[in-house]
Amino acid sequence: MNTQDGEQGNPAHSLFETFLHASQCQEVLDSFQALCGQLGLEHKGQLQFYHKLKSCLNYWNAKALWGKLDKKAGHKDYDQGRACANTKCLIIGAGPCGLRTAIELAFLGAHVVLVEKRDSFSRNNVLHLWPFTIHDLRALGAKKFYGRFCTGALDHISIRQLQLILLKVALLLGAEVHVNVQFEGLIPPAEKGSGRGGAWRAALQPSSSPVGQYEFDVLISAGGGKFVPEGFKRKEMRGKLAIGITTNFVNRHSRAEVEVAEISGVARIYNQQFFQNLYNKTGIDLENIVYYKDDTHYFVMTAKKQSLLRKGVIVQDKADIESLLSAENVNQEALLSYAKEAANFSTNYQLPALEFALNHRNCPDVDMFDFTCMNRSENAALVRECHGARLLIGLVGDCLVEPFWPLGTGVARGFLAAFDAAWMVKRWAAGTSPLDLLAERESIYQQLSQTSPDNTNKNTSQYSIDPTTRYRNINLQAIKPNQVRDMYVVGTIEIDHKKRNSRDSTDVSRAYEELLSWCQTHTAGYRGVTVTDFMHSWKSGLALCALIHRFRPDLLDFNSLDQHSPIKNNQMALDIAEQELGIPPVLSSTEMASVAEPNQLGLITYLSQFYEAFKSSASEDPQGLQDWISGEPEERVRKLLAPPSTRGAVLFLNKLQKSLSLTRKRNQDSAQQDLETKRTRREAGLESGVEGDLSIADLGRGTNHQEQPQSTETSASSSTLGRQQSLLTSPAESSDACYFCGKRVYILERVSAEGHFFHRGCFQCHQCGTTLRMGDFAFDEDDGHFYCMLHYASPRSMEVPDSGSHAAPHELKLSTLSLDSETESQEGPGEGSEPLRSAVPAKDQGAPERGQVCWVEPRFSEEAEDIEETDSDGEEEEESQDLEYLTESVSVCLPSFGEKEKHSTWKRTLTRRDKEAEMKRFCKAQSIQRRLEEIEVTFRKLEEKGIKLEKSLRGKGGTQSELKTQWMNQLLSLVQKKNSLVSEESDLMIEVQELKLQEKQCQLDQELRRYMNMEETLKMPQDTLKEKEILAQLLEVVNQRNALIQVLEEKRLSELSEAFPGSA
Repeated sequence: MNTQDGEQGNPAHSLFETFLHASQCQEVLDSFQALCGQLGLEHKGQLQFYHKLKSCLNYWNAKALWGKLDKKAGHKDYDQGRACANTKCLIIGAGPCGLRTAIELAFLGAHVVLVEKRDSFSRNNVLHLWPFTIHDLRALGAKKFYGRFCTGALDHISIRQLQLILLKVALLLGAEVHVNVQFEGLIPPAEKGSGRGGAWRAALQPSSSPVGQYEFDVLISAGGGKFVPEGFKRKEMRGKLAIGITTNFVNRHSRAEVEVAEISGVARIYNQQFFQNLYNKTGIDLENIVYYKDDTHYFVMTAKKQSLLRKGVIVQDKADIESLLSAENVNQEALLSYAKEAANFSTNYQLPALEFALNHRNCPDVDMFDFTCMNRSENAALVRECHGARLLIGLVGDCLVEPFWPLGTGVARGFLAAFDAAWMVKRWAAGTSPLDLLAERESIYQQLSQTSPDNTNKNTSQYSIDPTTRYRNINLQAIKPNQVRDMYVVGTIEIDHKKRNSRDSTDVSRAYEELLSWCQTHTAGYRGVTVTDFMHSWKSGLALCALIHRFRPDLLDFNSLDQHSPIKNNQMALDIAEQELGIPPVLSSTEMASVAEPNQLGLITYLSQFYEAFKSSASEDPQGLQDWISGEPEERVRKLLAPPSTRGAVLFLNKLQKSLSLTRKRNQDSAQQDLETKRTRREAGLESGVEGDLSIADLGRGTNHQEQPQSTETSASSSTLGRQQSLLTSPAESSDACYFCGKRVYILERVSAEGHFFHRGCFQCHQCGTTLRMGDFAFDEDDGHFYCMLHYASPRSMEVPDSGSHAAPHELKLSTLSLDSETESQEGPGEGSEPLRSAVPAKDQGAPERGQVCWVEPRFSEEAEDIEETDSDGEEEEESQDLEYLTESVSVCLPSFGEKEKHSTWKRTLTRRDKEAEMKRFCKAQSIQRRLEEIEVTFRKLEEKGIKLEKSLRGKGGTQSELKTQWMNQLLSLVQKKNSLVSEESDLMIEVQELKLQEKQCQLDQELRRYMNMEETLKMPQDTLKEKEILAQLLEVVNQRNALIQVLEEKRLSELSEAFPGSA
C-alpha cells in the first residue's frame, strides 16, 4: 500500500495534514480538537500530552517534526520537562511573543493556559528576522508549517504566518489556548477559612469562561503596549512627530511580481536624493520606506505631516496627535492614493495592477499610526503577595518595550524577552527568593534595549533560556536585591504619584563660583590678566587667549598679543576655539570686547564649554602637568593635539565642514577654468576634444600638487582675515538676533555657523527646508544662504509636477549617494547617476546600467511547497533546500560581455550579503535618526527652561543677589546638559558620515566588480579608464572612512583615559 492510500485509510493522518496546513486561527483550533478527538486524547495543558500524541500518531509526515521537538525538549535547561512541573501559568495575548513564551513554559513542564480576546490572526504586516530568530523557528519546525519560510533575498515573515506557526507548536506541546476571552484583571486569593479559593485567579470576559476557575501562580502579560498589569510604571521616550503608514497589497505570485526587488530599507538621513525625486514626481514627502514581499506586498513608510496635509490625507492640522490622526480627520481615499503612489514609485512602477489586501474588517489594509512616543516599562517583573499566596507577574512583547519599527527589533527582542521570562519562571519554580529573582530579572532587562545582531553572542545554535548563552558579558548581579524592594508588593497596590527628582536635585548651588575659580586658576600668571568677574576681566581678549594658551600653547603666541586690540584678540580666540577645539562661539568678537551685563550670560555660557572640555585634562593637576613637561616631544605633541573626548566629535565635524567647503570651492574654480579654457580653444580653433584624465580623487586635491595646498592655505587665511576686517570696519552681527528670522535668540537656543547666530529650529536648507546639522550643510557666500548637501550646487525646484508624470527608471536613484552635492545634482542619467535598484522585466533590458542588480525572487510550485523532511535532524536539509530554491530561481542580472556566465553560489552569496549590509545600514540610520529626534525634543525642553531663567536674570534690578546667583547656577546646569547633548549629537553625525561612506563604498564596489568581471579582450579603452576612475574613488572613500575610524578611536581612548587615568 502506498503512502497516499495509507493517508486515506487513516483519518488521524488526514486530520494531521489539515492541522499542518491550516491557514486560519479558528481552523487550526478546530482541526487540532478534531485530531485529539480522533486519537482519544484529552488536552490538559502540560507536556505529557505531547508524549501521548507522539505515541498515538505514528505517521511518516509527523516524524520529522517529532524529531525536531524532541531535540529541543532534550535541552538540559528543561530538565526533561520537570523544571516547572508544579507551576501553573496564565499568559495574556496570542501574539508572537505570548505564544513563544507559552512554548518555552511548556517545554519546562509548566501547566500553560493562554487567553486571546480575538479569534482570528489578521495582521499581514511583515517582520524582519534576526539570524537567531530564524534558527530558533527552524528548530521548532517552522518549515513544516510554512514551506516558504526564509527562502528569499531578505529574511522576514508576516505576523499572521508567524502566529500560525507558533500556535500550532504550542498546541502540540500541550498548551491550552482559549480565544474570544478577554482578561480584565486579577482576583486576589481570599483569606484562609473564608471558604473561597486560596490562590490567584483572573477576572475574564465572558465570565462564563472555564478559565475563570483556573488558579495560577505565574502571570505573563503579552497583551500589547496598551495593556500593562497594575503595578508597572511606564517610561515615555518622545521624539519629533512621526507618522507611519503601513499598507498591504495582494500578492498573486506572478512572474512579474517575483521579479521586483524588495527594498530592505532606504532612509533620508543618508540618501536624500531618492526622497527628493519622490517629492518632485509625486508631492509625497517621506523619511524612509521599506518593501517586503511575503503573503502580501508589504510597504511601511514614515510620512511628513505637511506632505499629508498638502495631499489631502489629513483634513485639518491639529496640535493634538490623537485628534490629528482621528478617523474623522483622515481622508481614507486620499490615504489609499498616497500609499499606492509611494509603493509604485519606490518599485519603479513594476508591480502590476496593485490591489489592496483586505484586513479583518474587510477594508483595504492601510493604516496610519503615530510612533512619536515609544513606551517601555520601568521594570520587567514584580511579585505580589496576598494572604500568603504569591504571584509572579512578568511582561513580554510591546507591553515591556514598544519597538521602533524601522529598526526591525520587535520580534527579535520580543523572543529574547520571552526566553528571559521563561528563565525567570524556572528560577521561581526552583524556589529562588523573590527579591533575588527580581534583582536578576532586572539585571537581564537592562541588556534588552541595547541588543542587536552585532552585540549578542554569535553562536545562535547555543541559544537557550539561559541568558548567558545569548548576552555577552552579562552581569546577573548588576541590580541588587535591596534595589527592587518596591517590586515586591504585599497586599493591595498603592499608586505612587510622587516623581523621583533625585537627579534633578543635583546640587548646582556652586556652579557659578566653581567656574569663576577655575578661570582664575588657569589664567593666573599671565601678563595683563586678572580675572575677578565675568564682565570687565574679559574685554581685552587677553584672558580668553590665556585660557586657550594654558591648555594649548601650540595654538597661539601669547606674548605677541596687544592688549589695546580687544576685537582682534577676541576674534582670534573665537576662531581658534572653534577651528581647533570644537567650541562654537556664543558672542561675536565685538560683543566680547564690550561685555556689558546683558552679555555676561553669553560669556558664562561660552566659558562653561571650556570648562567642560578641559576640566579632566592632565594639566589640571600639578603631577599631570609635570609629566607632560618631562615627556618626549612627540608624546607632548600627541597629547596636545588629541581633542578632549567631549569636544572631539564637534571639532572633527567643524574641520570636515570647512574641508568640504574648500573642496567644493576648488571644484567650482576648476570647472570655471575648464570652461574658460575650452572657450579660448574654440575661439582659437584649437579645440582638440581631449579631456583631462584626472581622477575624482585628483579633483578633490586640486590639479597642481605643489601649488594647490598653498592656495588652499591662502584661501583659508584670507577668509578669516576678511571676516576679521569686516568686524573691524563695520558693526558686528548681534548674537541676540537670529540670522534667519531676525527674532530674539536666547542663550540656550543659540547656535552658530559661518559666523552667524540663529535658533536651532531655523537652521534649515534654504531650498527644501530640511533640518541642517553640523558637518552636513553648505554655505553659499554669494547669496548668504545655507543649503543641504543635495541643493548646494544647483538648487532644484520643489514644485509638485503634474500627477500624470511618472518617474523614469533611470531617474529614481534609490541608492545614489555622494558626499559632494555636485556629483549628484549635475550628472545626468547615464553619466554617473545610479538607477533605482529595482528589477525590470528581463525582456526589456539588456546589460543593466551602472551598479544595477536585478533580483528574481524564489518561485514556489505546489510541489516545492509540499517538500517534506524525512530526517529528524533536518535543519541542514532545510538549508540545502533553500539553497536549491535560490539556485533554481534567483537570477542576478549582471551584464553579459560575450558568453553568458553561469552564476555561481559565491555571487549569490555576495548579493545576499549586500542586502544584509544594506539592512544593517538602514537600521543603524533609523536608530540614529530616532536618537537625533529625541535629542531635539530634549533641546526644546531645555530651551524653554533656559528662556524663563534668562528673562528672570535680565529683568529689572531689585532682585536679591542670592536669588540671582541661584538662577545663574540653574542656567549653568542647563548649559552643561546642552553641551552634553551637542557632543552626543556630533557623535551621531559622525556615524551618519560613516553610513554615507559605507553606502558609497558599496556602490563603487559593485561597479568595480562589474568592470573587473569583463573579459580583458572585450574591454574598450573607455572601460579601462572608467575602471581606474572607480578604483581611485573607492580608495578615496576608504581613506575617508579610515579618518573617521581614527577619530572614533581617539575619542574612545580619550574617554578611557578619563575613566581610568592610570591607563592613559
